[in-house]
Amino acid sequence: MIVADESPLLDALTGLARLTFRYRSELAPITTALGLGLAGLWLHATHPAWWPYAPGAVLVLMLGVLRRLDRPEERLYAALVGAGAGAWLAAATRLGPTHRPLPTVLAVTTLAAGIPWWTHRRRRVRVTVDRTIRAWPNVAEAVGLAGSRVLSAVVDLWGWRARMTLRPGQTIADVIAHVPAIESGLGTRPGAVRVEPDPAHAGRFLMRVLADDPHATAIPWRGPSAQTIGKPIDLGVYEDATPVRVAFLRRHALVGGIAGSGKSGVLNVIVGNLAACPDVVLWGVDLKGGMELRPWASCLDRLATTPAEAATLLRDAVRVIEARARAMSESNARVREPTPQAPALVIIIDEYAELAENAPQAATAADSVARRGRAVAVTLLAATQRPTQQAMGKGAVRSQMDIRICLRVRERKDTDLVLGQGALAAGWLAHTLDAPGKFLVSAEGLDQPRRARAYLVTDDDVRTTAARHSPDRPPLDALSAAALDGDEPEPDDVVDAEIVTDADPELTLWTALRDSPDEGVSVSDLMNITEMGRTWIYDRLQAHARAGRARQVARGRWRATDHNRPPSV
Repeated sequence: MIVADESPLLDALTGLARLTFRYRSELAPITTALGLGLAGLWLHATHPAWWPYAPGAVLVLMLGVLRRLDRPEERLYAALVGAGAGAWLAAATRLGPTHRPLPTVLAVTTLAAGIPWWTHRRRRVRVTVDRTIRAWPNVAEAVGLAGSRVLSAVVDLWGWRARMTLRPGQTIADVIAHVPAIESGLGTRPGAVRVEPDPAHAGRFLMRVLADDPHATAIPWRGPSAQTIGKPIDLGVYEDATPVRVAFLRRHALVGGIAGSGKSGVLNVIVGNLAACPDVVLWGVDLKGGMELRPWASCLDRLATTPAEAATLLRDAVRVIEARARAMSESNARVREPTPQAPALVIIIDEYAELAENAPQAATAADSVARRGRAVAVTLLAATQRPTQQAMGKGAVRSQMDIRICLRVRERKDTDLVLGQGALAAGWLAHTLDAPGKFLVSAEGLDQPRRARAYLVTDDDVRTTAARHSPDRPPLDALSAAALDGDEPEPDDVVDAEIVTDADPELTLWTALRDSPDEGVSVSDLMNITEMGRTWIYDRLQAHARAGRARQVARGRWRATDHNRPPSV
């Protein structure tokens, strides 16, 4: 045992050693230059003939460094530094490190090489991570998570992330409650720390620290990403720059958030993508006079802007569901796969609370759609500010929503209203979202509270997308269209549609459409005139409509739009 008396010199040397070790990363260019100088001095004094081998020795050392670097610019920097160090060491071995101008060259190149090193973000973040790992036991004890440890940590594009383990008895709920204290203990800005549960272990969690907010600015929309409703839609970008992909086929969706949180922006992203899909028909309900959905009117098969129109639209949706369900039952089909000839139906309702308050019958029909629409490819997409049970019409609509998109909410408890009971305690902190368009999404396969920001869809984007895709929007299939008239095709009608090949009924149908009055001719009259089944009539009418030769002037009534065009189908 050595007992050392208190000495100011010893204390100063100890403090200097600790300071040097703490800032060893910042001092790396200087220590490297000192090492080169000492190596050159020793080689010149003992083995001056070894100067041709000096660059090779430095190159061997640099190969180990290069293998650990994953970015081209970092590899280039290391290669240039290695080449310069090898050349200087060769000269110092041959001539001596004090031979002019070698000292000046060493000082200048150290400064030149040190500037990129000192300013490099990833290096600085790595240093921060190393110091955090060493200091974490003290931080954890101060914030109430004593016993937790850092298992691993890596630097990423926006900051760093670490896998942490808790002491027995602690859970992710304890960590979530201490997030503000963790931010204080780490010395970060407010809102910089994200925590997620580890899906593989209840006693571990993932912590992410953002040096900068990757969602500080809006992210421009680059146009539709989907070409079929059967594929996921890109809604926005997570904080790690990966896209948010959500599948809407046979899944009802709820979008919630306070006024100004960006609900309309999320709806525009969804509608813009669905408008580009040829296997989906879009209906809209907007009781704010069509203010939100009317810009998409050319892509919407129907748009209801009054309570009465909304009630009619949703009752028709129930008729479509019933007709499709009967047809699927007869064919022993379990689910309906959308195609351009038999498209899915998506009903978009903006401000659902207005619907439930002003059109109770419509809310009842929407409840039926939510409960029965999945298998027959009739999907409900509802947006509201605060989806309480009363606001959602006291039905089963909210409980049937498979996809929950939550933007900023005013109160902490509102997180559970949008995302489901227990979401707040599990780390879905929607009340901390601080900009329009930032959201959390819960859906199948998306069960972690990862923050995202929706793409920004401008008015010009809406006009361009609507004009581009409106000519290709599909009509309802014959079965669904017939259901809207209150009568589905009989089995005999289907047989007729399959076996008739004579061209005379085609000509008869076209003549009736061409000679119809302004109010059009009814489907029943067309059936009597052509002596063909209802399905055959609707198939031909939709073919004429797609070609621009005919249009529906009222429910169940059609007329020709171009009397001079030949009726080829």
